[in-house]
Amino acid sequence: MPAADVLRALDADAGGLTAAQADARMAAHGPNELPSKPPPPFWWVFIRQFNSPLIYILAAAAVFSVAIGEFTDAGFVVAVMLVNAIIGSIQEAKAEKASSALQKLIVTRATVVRDGESLELPARELVPGDVVWLESGNRVPADIRLLSAHGLEADESLLTGESLAVSKNSAWVGHDRATLGDRRNMCHAGSVVVRGRGRGVVVATGGTTSVGALALDVTGREAGKPPLLVRMEKFTKFIGIAVLASAALVALLGVLIQNKSWGEMFMAAVALAVSAIPEGLPVTLTIVLAIATSRMARRGVVVRKLAAVEGLGSCTMIASDKTGTLTANELTVKLVMLPDGHEVEVSGVGYAPTGEVSGEVDPAFIRACVLCNEGTLHRAEDGWHWRGDPTDVALLALGQKAGVTREGLEAAHPLVNQIPFEPEHKYAATFHRDAGDTLCCVKGAPERVLDMCTWARKGGDPARQAMADAAAHLAARGFRVLGIADGHGQSVDQAAAPPEPKGLRFLGFVCMIDPLREGVKDAVAACRKAGITVAMVTGDHPVTALAIARELGMADARDQVLSGGEIEKLSPDELQQRIAVTRVFARTSPQQKLAIVNAARAAGHFVAVTGDGVNDAPALRVANIGVAMGKSGTDVAREAAELVISDDNFATIVAGVEEGRVAYDNLRKVIFLLVSCGAAEVVLVLLAVAAGYPLPLLPVQLLWLNLVTNGIQDKALALEPREGDVLDRKPKPPNERIFNRLMIERVLLSAAAMGVAGFALFKVLLDSGMEESMARNIVLALFVLFENVHIGNARSETRSLFTVSPLKNLWLVAAALGAFGLHFAAMHIPYMSNLLGASPLDLRTWATLAAIALGLLAVMEVHKLVHRILAQGPARA
Repeated sequence: MPAADVLRALDADAGGLTAAQADARMAAHGPNELPSKPPPPFWWVFIRQFNSPLIYILAAAAVFSVAIGEFTDAGFVVAVMLVNAIIGSIQEAKAEKASSALQKLIVTRATVVRDGESLELPARELVPGDVVWLESGNRVPADIRLLSAHGLEADESLLTGESLAVSKNSAWVGHDRATLGDRRNMCHAGSVVVRGRGRGVVVATGGTTSVGALALDVTGREAGKPPLLVRMEKFTKFIGIAVLASAALVALLGVLIQNKSWGEMFMAAVALAVSAIPEGLPVTLTIVLAIATSRMARRGVVVRKLAAVEGLGSCTMIASDKTGTLTANELTVKLVMLPDGHEVEVSGVGYAPTGEVSGEVDPAFIRACVLCNEGTLHRAEDGWHWRGDPTDVALLALGQKAGVTREGLEAAHPLVNQIPFEPEHKYAATFHRDAGDTLCCVKGAPERVLDMCTWARKGGDPARQAMADAAAHLAARGFRVLGIADGHGQSVDQAAAPPEPKGLRFLGFVCMIDPLREGVKDAVAACRKAGITVAMVTGDHPVTALAIARELGMADARDQVLSGGEIEKLSPDELQQRIAVTRVFARTSPQQKLAIVNAARAAGHFVAVTGDGVNDAPALRVANIGVAMGKSGTDVAREAAELVISDDNFATIVAGVEEGRVAYDNLRKVIFLLVSCGAAEVVLVLLAVAAGYPLPLLPVQLLWLNLVTNGIQDKALALEPREGDVLDRKPKPPNERIFNRLMIERVLLSAAAMGVAGFALFKVLLDSGMEESMARNIVLALFVLFENVHIGNARSETRSLFTVSPLKNLWLVAAALGAFGLHFAAMHIPYMSNLLGASPLDLRTWATLAAIALGLLAVMEVHKLVHRILAQGPARA
């Protein structure tokens, strides 16, 4: 739409609004602020902790306990639920506070025309119809339709993923379905003016801007579930079914074998169900995740939601943004090509001029790069500072690497006049005094600069064509290529617009690229070694994206690249099929990024999405795990993510993968310990009921084992260090349950060993004439020892306990001693002794029980040995 039509549609004027009009529009449209969900109050975070299937089972268990009059059992269970909720609430509140402390996207001021005067106002006070002035360095405060523009370029990388600044033209009129990055007459909220100046009218504020639309899309979209929640839901269903089946079997055996009433056995079955549920698991799960959260924080990963801790470790695919995530988002000169075709490499990454020029370059080349420049680059006490177009800053960094500063050159060559860069011109030129003559320095598109040069003494047209071919070859390698030239004798009037330069001397090409972040290549290789597919999803050009992917070792052929235009032509099923072979998705819109993530999930991947821009937010939201950049990332992106990388380094993600896998390993260890001990209690009770014997352990004794003695030990298991190099193994298959074949084998074997041994001992004691209470006391002590031995078995699923040093986790040693000491003290404290039905035992009895308990260690060591032999068999074959 032409600018005049836009002004009419907004009922505005090029001279700006009046204060009264602005007040009326503020009342109608509201402040210019991004929509976002307010942080939940602490009470809601606390209530949210109870939204878990396992908590539902515990709540049912507490209700059943009250129904049968077991108020002590119910009190134990309720206490566990409260402790779990308190720990989880505090941890999530701390993480949310750390995340929300990062800066907001729109926290700037704007120069606005009100009542015919230019005023500087907070950006939140802008309304549609306001006329705003823009200049280099401004953050665009709203969606603005340009009325005039002079060399205006905007960095829209946070919106589109395109690393290069976009030239703007107020006269441009395009199709109404043009993509955001192609709207040359628009400056969008959140982008940054890197060069030039302009004036425009505000057409959208707050939630109606392009940024706001994405923010609304993010806050309204249902988030993907982290892998841990998916697996825990399956696990909880398994536990619920197992507990109900066991309780029903006990009731049936009691009625059929012992001729007891249905009412009596129903109460016994409920008591068994209450006791068999691993009540300590929610608290321990929270502690495992909280410990992993602290470990991740020390390595630069801020966890916003506890359930996401192990998500990176479980993910099978990472879909990463390029600009600002894989790359530094700081254009850098990497190569200089001289007129004779000789290439000179330039080291260093980013705008800070750390690095060097590796060979000889004509000083005139460096001089032209530095003088034909509108950027600034200087060093302060807190580091390097820059301002201006990324290309200009990169050229200034090149000059300082060569020992040349702009201040020194301008002192010797004062500026006389200049031709600012304009998209239609495709070049910029500056004119300087030079010992009584005029020096002209030019930079621009290779074909434009080549046309300005004289080639007669260099082979004429063939030489020019050779340079044009060289420029095309450099562009195909992923470089942004600029031609550099200079010349003398240009007739320039300081007061008039200078003519286009002619008869220049060609100096060479400068080749720039948005470089890889330090350590990213190794990080991508580590992900690949860990069995994780890494795909690049970017708004950048396919050629540039492929060049970066080649450097990272992610892709090496064009058929591994899929552009946004190609994605539009694919059905969801076709896109899902392409996920397996495509490693680079280029020129993608936010909605296409969303489609890519959904296609990957449909293909069976657990997907982690990394990004820093508003354009990444919808995909971050629907991914299994969203990972936002903390330093350069937008609030919209952080709001959508579960994890935040504080140093913006993709390499930190590898640390997150490692800690996530350690957390999942420790979670499996805890589950194995709790479930196998609970299953052993079920076996013990089933055997007693089937054989016509009384209950070997009372419900309160079972709860003591589950919540107190076992509760101390499982917390220490959460502190286990990693087993070997967890990054050497493949991720767990997305459809694999926590209870895989190996864990089922270990649980059944250990539960059978403990349950059979416990029942055999109980039977022998009763058959010898011992009172039930004393026999229960001895069996209770045996199970305390079983648990102490079993935490050693739980330290590794395959490695022998004797190869795992106890010094690696002294907390575990302390927990074993503490659990035993607590039970020993309870036997001697009158109140606890009466509550638990426990009494002191002599040394001979303790020695006998210890020998029986150590038999469990022997059983599990044999199982581990057999497993290792079977696992090595195919490899040897």
